[in-house]
Amino acid sequence: MSARRARGLWIRRGIAAVALAVILWLVWEAATWPDVRALASRPPKTTAFIERYKEAERAAGRAPRVEWRWVPASAISLQLKRAVLVAEDIDFFRHQGFAPRAMREAMTQALEERRIPRGASTITQQLAKNLWLSPSRSPLRKAREGVLTWQLERALSKRRILECYLNVVEFGPGVYGAEAASRRYFGKAAAELSADEAAQLAAGLPRPRAWHPGVSTTAYRRYTESIRRRMDRAELPGRLLQ
Repeated sequence: MSARRARGLWIRRGIAAVALAVILWLVWEAATWPDVRALASRPPKTTAFIERYKEAERAAGRAPRVEWRWVPASAISLQLKRAVLVAEDIDFFRHQGFAPRAMREAMTQALEERRIPRGASTITQQLAKNLWLSPSRSPLRKAREGVLTWQLERALSKRRILECYLNVVEFGPGVYGAEAASRRYFGKAAAELSADEAAQLAAGLPRPRAWHPGVSTTAYRRYTESIRRRMDRAELPGRLLQ
C-alpha cells in the first residue's frame, strides 16, 4: 500500500471515529436530558446545586445539612418577588429567556455601586443552571443552559418559572428556597417577609455563601440598600406577582 493511500485510510478512520463519538455523545445527552415539562406540574426532588453542596460537605468530612422547603408562589411575600426581580432580572416578564442588553446594564450598575458586576443571566437561565447544571462557564455548559432556557420558557408560565426559582435558589450555606431562608434568618414564613428583609435576601443571591442576613460587610450592606431603593422605584406588573 502506498504512503498516500495509507494516509488517506487513516484520515477516513479518524473521521469515522470522531463521527461515532459525536453520535454516542448525542445519544447520551438525549437519554439523560432533564424532563423540563414535568416541572410545570410538580417540584423537583433535588437540584444539581444541592447535590453539589452535599458532595462538598461530605468531602470535607461533614454531614450535609440542607434546609429546603418548597412552597407555592402564593406563600411567598410579594416584597421578596419584587426584590429578586429588581436585583436579578427586571425585564423578566418582557423577555423570552434571554436578555443581551442586561450585560451592559449590569456593568453600568456595578460601576455606580463600586462592586464586581453580576453575571447578567436571566432568572430562567439561572433556574436551568441551579436545577440541572454546574457553575462552570464552559461553552458546552452554556450551550446546555441555552437549550434548557428555551425549553423552560415554552413549557412553563412566567409565574411558574419565578415560583420555581424562588424555591430552589441558594440563600446561604445549605439554605435553599425562600421559605427555608425566611425561617432560618428571620424566624418567620416567607409570606410574612417585609421589604427590608426581602432586600437582604435578594442581595445575597450573587454570593450566597458570603452574603446573607447577619453579614455586616460594607459591600453587602451597600447592595442591600441599592435593592431597597430600586424596589420603591420599580414598576412591576403586580397581577403577575400574585
